[in-house]
Amino acid sequence: MMIVDAGSNPFELGVATELFGLRRPELDRPWYDFSLCAAGGEVVMHAGLFTMSGVTGLEAVEHADTVIVPNRPDPETEPAPAVLEAVRRAAGRGARLVSFCTGAFALAAAGVLDGRRATTHWRWAELFRSRFPAVRLEPDVLFVDDGDVLTSAGSAAALDLGLHLVRRDHGAEIANAVSRRLVFAVHRDGGQRQFVERPVPGVPDTSLASLLSWAQEHLDRPLAVADLAARAAVSPATLHRRFQAELGTTPLAWLTAERVSLACRLIERGETRLDAVARASGLGSAANLRAQMRRQTGLSPSAYRERFARAR
Repeated sequence: MMIVDAGSNPFELGVATELFGLRRPELDRPWYDFSLCAAGGEVVMHAGLFTMSGVTGLEAVEHADTVIVPNRPDPETEPAPAVLEAVRRAAGRGARLVSFCTGAFALAAAGVLDGRRATTHWRWAELFRSRFPAVRLEPDVLFVDDGDVLTSAGSAAALDLGLHLVRRDHGAEIANAVSRRLVFAVHRDGGQRQFVERPVPGVPDTSLASLLSWAQEHLDRPLAVADLAARAAVSPATLHRRFQAELGTTPLAWLTAERVSLACRLIERGETRLDAVARASGLGSAANLRAQMRRQTGLSPSAYRERFARAR
């Protein structure tokens, strides 16, 4: 269920509709029962681009398992009081709450983010901090998954968070299939710090793309940061700086995340031998596989298999 309010941005509405509202018969599994609701029968979208009519009332929120709250191009304008009350009631009964871009302002205004982790568009980070100091803002990431409350950064990060929700609900294979249909990466490395406006350097570094592709093809090898640096013909320190500048992360963190992602895919495809998964993903041992999977996904390999492995 997505709440639409006066002034909402059509882009995020389109993202939610594309991800959760379209039928996907090629996936051969039940999909989301997606619908829209609003405080009134008609909603004028951002800048008066168009008016939505015939929208279900806010009472529909009472029956939704997941509620996507409205964003607004002007975050200083709060959603309608009825919208905020509907969000509070949804939180009170344990519904999953999701915001795209400045939708975090709606969640915070409803009082459901106090003491919790969240993010929003980097442009509005300081305003958010000043208005909602009780929220643990993480301004550099593309999205934050805080269990039953999930928030994303700028508009396009709605796709990142939406695909993350698909992965959480249906597993990596399904999320990959949806991302291919969208022609959008199922996981973008780094956070939104890479998009923050900053002066363009006079001589930009060569892209890391070819190095990343090579590393992804050799994850079963005992690659270390020194190996990546040698492949790129730079020192480890230089490689570290380039990773931070281009991806917003370290070489080791990126390499570990890629190994865990590969391990998850192997488990989903039915591999039950943890030692085999650890070797094929370059994590070395079953013990390290367990530790890294729990750190990255919050699940042990067996719990992940229970949730996401395909029927053999």
